[in-house]
Amino acid sequence: MDQITFADFARVDIRVGRIVAVDDFPEARKPAWKLRIDFGPLGVKTSSAQITLHYGKDDLLGKLVLGVVNFPPRQIGHFFSEVLTLGIELAPADIVLVHPDRDVPLGLPLK
Repeated sequence: MDQITFADFARVDIRVGRIVAVDDFPEARKPAWKLRIDFGPLGVKTSSAQITLHYGKDDLLGKLVLGVVNFPPRQIGHFFSEVLTLGIELAPADIVLVHPDRDVPLGLPLK
């Protein structure tokens, strides 16, 4: 595994957000949801998330998540994913979200 410096890691801006909308994404190659995530002062951002195996729309709405907010947008079909929602990949298409275990203010950075 390649090592990085703390300065490399510090450049990754990971923030707390709350999922405020979940939409179907039938044009995605792999099953995914279109998410709208509120990052407080940073505003609402979009994300494509391949988390349909464990999470239905009702499970996700209102859920706190962690997202990388300083990647360039990635176009997936006609959709632009602005944020990388963080999860742990147990197996292909088997992803568990990483999230705070209690309510915290939106937009707070990971430290």
